[in-house]
Amino acid sequence: MGHDIYGLNKAREEIAYARFSMGNHNALLLYRLLDAYQFYAGVSGTGKSSIFSLQQVEKAMRGYIKFFKTGDSPSESDCTSWDQKQIFNFIQSCLATAYKEKSVEVYFG
Repeated sequence: MGHDIYGLNKAREEIAYARFSMGNHNALLLYRLLDAYQFYAGVSGTGKSSIFSLQQVEKAMRGYIKFFKTGDSPSESDCTSWDQKQIFNFIQSCLATAYKEKSVEVYFG
């Protein structure tokens, strides 16, 4: 069991991935940043997905910046842990896709 969270573009191609073991509390941080607690099922995600608008993903990045106290333009080199790095990369990849396509789908497995 664990949290396998995928970002998908409109063609349903994987553009982002984050993996957390079932006991890793950092999974909750990604759910929180995405305002997606309804997809949290304890030891894993619910197996459902949702479409996130560009504005929602931008809000997640602003939350990341505030939580980790990074500058306005965070980068992978700012990351101090593996989980911080995968959360950053996940949101950054979703944001890049949302800029192009105006939204991104996120699957919570």
